[in-house]
Amino acid sequence: MSSHDRAAAAVFAQVALAADGAVIGIALAYVAVQSWFKFNTTSSALHKIRRAPVVRVSDLRSLIASSSDDNNTSDESELAVGKLVVVRGIVEAKSAVDGNWRSLRPNILVSHESGERAVVLQRTQTCIYNEWRGLFGWTSDLRTLFARSWKEQESTSFRTVPFILVEAGQWPHSDYVIVNLDGSRHPLPLTTVYHQLQPVHASPYTFLQALFGHEYPVSIVNEIYVCLGDFVTVGLLDEEKILPIGKEISAVGICSTQDGGSEIKSCKDLPYFLSDMTKDQMVVDLAFRSKVLLWSGILLGSLSFGILGYAIVRNWSRWKEWRQQRQVQRSSDAAAAAAAEIGDEEAGDAPDGELCVICLMRRRRSAFVPCGHLVCCQGCALSVERESAPKCPVCRQTIRTSIRIYGS
Repeated sequence: MSSHDRAAAAVFAQVALAADGAVIGIALAYVAVQSWFKFNTTSSALHKIRRAPVVRVSDLRSLIASSSDDNNTSDESELAVGKLVVVRGIVEAKSAVDGNWRSLRPNILVSHESGERAVVLQRTQTCIYNEWRGLFGWTSDLRTLFARSWKEQESTSFRTVPFILVEAGQWPHSDYVIVNLDGSRHPLPLTTVYHQLQPVHASPYTFLQALFGHEYPVSIVNEIYVCLGDFVTVGLLDEEKILPIGKEISAVGICSTQDGGSEIKSCKDLPYFLSDMTKDQMVVDLAFRSKVLLWSGILLGSLSFGILGYAIVRNWSRWKEWRQQRQVQRSSDAAAAAAAEIGDEEAGDAPDGELCVICLMRRRRSAFVPCGHLVCCQGCALSVERESAPKCPVCRQTIRTSIRIYGS
């Protein structure tokens, strides 16, 4: 670890431990609240998937029809309401069941590298480069703390064709369910068919190649341009993932009728849509997640509560000490001001009957309330008032305050 990284870590530790750990306590409380929200979402998804029936593709129409009969809805428009189900089937291109001249040329995707047929094709090109230190290294420290993702920049192309799920071993595919990916942000069970890391040594010649049409990511050009001679070693990671035809997957979503056929769409409240797992595996995975989120929320919440409680007690005690010191300082300042105001004029010659009964040096200037005895100078009167149980030195009566008496 360099000196800049150690300095950044020291600053981060000081900020985290500020106010006796209150910052850490607040951060842990935030994470605990997020864990609790995720636990509620995961528990709800687990409950829904447990209740969802596992059906075959051929039974979907009868299931939707029986569901609509139970709801006493005979109108065909009501069939689009749908029902949450778990369907397991084989991936097939929709063009295979269209039944027209287009089926002679099936609408499928072909992998550029492996040549396999697929319905989903995703190509990713990631630029991996050593970070530029910048002026005095501060750029690296900022990236280390706030933007580690800057070290990798990727460009992704995603292509799909309409596809369906059919039952295994059934031909022709008379019963099928159309998979609707519109609005779905769930991860797809893609298979990696190509993976290659190609090192590239950035140089002025590389920059010229990029300018004249060589297929390098824009991030390489920008990095070389910014470095201005301080070039870095760049690596290009090419990946290709597909959803191949013939793969068996599970679809979890809302199934409804669409144009006389069955269609399944994703449910935003569920973490799965298309998955390699079966329903039982999904239930086990969600149950494990919910337990981890629950106990992590309880643990982090208890820890944050303890840290925040300790920080509150410590800061409250410090505030009380500061307040007491402030009061003592004000009293000292008032006494010093009073002594300065008294000055040398009261330290002069005075009859014995007019001298303070405590210091026997200054004139009597302050009368006690409520007894009214004029027996002390202003400085000694203030000292008597600051006592825990102030009493008049003559009559020993409890006093509240003193009043300075000015002679004519």
